[in-house]
Amino acid sequence: MKEQQTGVTKPWLDWYDEGVPATIDYPKVRLDQLLTDSAAKHPEQRAIIFGGRVGSRILDAALSYQELDSAVNRLASSLQRLGVEQGDRVAIIMPNCPQFVITFYGILRAGGTAVPCNFMYSASELEHQLADAGAEIACVLSPYYEKVHSVRSDAGIRHVIVTNIKDYFPPLLRLLFTLMKERQGGHRVDLSTPEDFWLAPLVAGIGPAPEPARTGPQDTACLLYTGGTTGVPKGAQLTHRNLVSNAVAGMAWSHSREAQDITIGALPLFHSYGMTSVMNMSVAGALTMVLIPDPRDILHIMGSISKHQATFYPAVPTMYVAINSHPDVDNFDLSSIRACLSGAAPLPGEVQERFQGLTNCALVEAYGLTESSPATHVNPLERNKIGFIGVPWPDTDARIVDVDTGEEELPVGEIGELIINGPQIMKGYWTQPTETANVLREHPELGPGLWLHTGDIARMDEEGYFQIVDRKKDMIICGGFNVYPRDVEEVLYQHPAVEEAAVVGIPDEYRGETVRAFVVLKEDASATEKEIIAFCREQLASYKTPSSVVFRSELPKSTVGKVLRRELARG
Repeated sequence: MKEQQTGVTKPWLDWYDEGVPATIDYPKVRLDQLLTDSAAKHPEQRAIIFGGRVGSRILDAALSYQELDSAVNRLASSLQRLGVEQGDRVAIIMPNCPQFVITFYGILRAGGTAVPCNFMYSASELEHQLADAGAEIACVLSPYYEKVHSVRSDAGIRHVIVTNIKDYFPPLLRLLFTLMKERQGGHRVDLSTPEDFWLAPLVAGIGPAPEPARTGPQDTACLLYTGGTTGVPKGAQLTHRNLVSNAVAGMAWSHSREAQDITIGALPLFHSYGMTSVMNMSVAGALTMVLIPDPRDILHIMGSISKHQATFYPAVPTMYVAINSHPDVDNFDLSSIRACLSGAAPLPGEVQERFQGLTNCALVEAYGLTESSPATHVNPLERNKIGFIGVPWPDTDARIVDVDTGEEELPVGEIGELIINGPQIMKGYWTQPTETANVLREHPELGPGLWLHTGDIARMDEEGYFQIVDRKKDMIICGGFNVYPRDVEEVLYQHPAVEEAAVVGIPDEYRGETVRAFVVLKEDASATEKEIIAFCREQLASYKTPSSVVFRSELPKSTVGKVLRRELARG
């Protein structure tokens, strides 16, 4: 058995793939320095491929590392001229596109803190996140400008920087896109105030270099919002060190080949999973990322794999299900893929086996949380255990402790709460010291540093492989996105006809789970399922909106009046 210097046995080290180290000497730099280094070593290497699908044809163009780094420098300088100083929060509200990458790294290079937001959020959801983060600048894709503008005053936004999706399209696709929009009546954005700017002029031409940022590895690089284990939205403070270590460890695990591998980037970059496995890992290794704005466009994904001979495809189970069941899957050459990573939701064994049969690549399940940047566990490519989240990856320790106190370490095979320690563990929740203390705790008897209490119930087998046996209390995972019942129930209770409401997740063949609402109507009130769903859709992101509503005369409750969601889920 391999052992850590402290003498603590880590049985999982025996099952690492050859060449994957137990510990890594991580660069002690800011995350954006990885981009500077890759651009210096591989200036002409394609950093980003981006475009769209016209029928079965993929039209796209490339941006080199030199071009990407130059655009990041120019934006950083522009942000500093707008007043961005060390630690200032700047929001990003856009799908996968080159502008997201430019903006993310430009914010860091200016010395700011990036706040990636889910562009599918309703105006009220977005307002809460922007206000909580204290962001004064928001960088948005043009279709979302009006939504941001409608809440800017209450959210405290001073400047909005706007970009068009077509700005990095190849010429033919740009023309086709413009003609299509004109036929549809167009979507012309007129900036509402002189405090708002277009992104394109800010990154064009030759401008002054940005002032060197005073931030360091221990400073917060981004705030990523999560419900954590309670469902109350909180900003996880991920430092440059957190993100650098996760990206570098991910490269080691996946056997990344510097300036050679090509990653399919359909996972949203505003999500911690896509941010690390697509964007940061690619930048760290001078890899090429093929960005796809719509993860549901399976033809675009398969066409891009085939056209560019992509080698790495991180995704969520629903995306693998969609490829497995697509009627045209046999028309695409998917054989170039070496490794596929599945996260954000449990991966069914039959899905895994079917996909591996189609591609002849290794599809392995992994595990992580927003609070851990996100990856902590992954199956070795050469020794995958179906049904397990794998083993802790380099420099990561994990234990199972009792559920009641979280203090007693449990023996191998016993079920308890999973806790994790490593360089990827967050600094804490933004302005939430009590919540931070609840999940980050010291366990000197287990090892130095703070341990993240995940709230997930798990077990470890004799070989050091971990298995999740239950999820965070009441959380629903729809297509890889976390949905917390409380968020949906609060909206349901706003409906004038609703007396009581509860939300559960039910199995869904495509999304993994979907939201079902159980509603008790007020006496003498009436409402239809369609009306309730339409009401929710106005205030919630689409994946949070209930797909069905069941009306009940009463909801099952415990002796203390707590709604028994598990009983509802059983039907």
